[in-house]
Amino acid sequence: MKKLAIVGCGYLAEIVTDALINGLLPEYDLTGVYSRTASKAGRIAKKMHKHGKPCSACTTLEDLLALKPDYLVEAASPAAMKELALPTLKNGTSIITLSIGAFADTAFYKEVMETAKANGTRIYIASGATGGFDVLRTATLMGNASARFFNEKGVNALRRSPVYDPSLETEQRVVFSGTAREAIGVFPTGLNVSVAASLASVGPEKMHVTMQSTPGFRGDTQRVEIKNDQVHAVIDVYSATSEIAGWSVVSTLINIVSPIVF
Repeated sequence: MKKLAIVGCGYLAEIVTDALINGLLPEYDLTGVYSRTASKAGRIAKKMHKHGKPCSACTTLEDLLALKPDYLVEAASPAAMKELALPTLKNGTSIITLSIGAFADTAFYKEVMETAKANGTRIYIASGATGGFDVLRTATLMGNASARFFNEKGVNALRRSPVYDPSLETEQRVVFSGTAREAIGVFPTGLNVSVAASLASVGPEKMHVTMQSTPGFRGDTQRVEIKNDQVHAVIDVYSATSEIAGWSVVSTLINIVSPIVF
């Protein structure tokens, strides 16, 4: 059995927890969870106990890592990912992360890779609300590739963002255009998928990102387009909620232990 831990105990962590309880991840034991909001970690631990599965609600990252998990699911934030990545990898624990935006920081990305190599650990980038990483990587390896990323959101998702303007309540408009690195700076949690797609292809500085605000629109559209001299691929994903991100973690965990790897 693989020992699993979770950092960030919100909605997405609940999806992973329910997958464990429902037998979708039989090769894993959830040994511990940690959240800066202790009640959230306690809720998940109690749910596991209710189903006869011991799980510790840890009050610090150090306590969580002391459980020596094989894998840690990060479902918190890019800021949290930057804090936990290096000590987790040095602990001999590999990471499945949703906060890929942290890797727009090139120096941090390189340090993480070097630390993982030195400690025999890995970072698994969950696809979140997009996909097609295999196609993006293949097309990029062929050479002379260019890529762009399009995101559509409703105004509800932008009201607390730097780009919000009351006119967005009634007007459809492009509210951001720039690189993936610039995008994650403006939207620290809203465009992690653009950084993930860039890392699978041309990189955060070369991936062009456009965000469109549409009144009345619900959910998210993520569209990745890549071209080279021989290939033109478009990956178009609409998601009504963020639930797909939690299930992408479940899929990654299954892939890690599967004899058939997609």
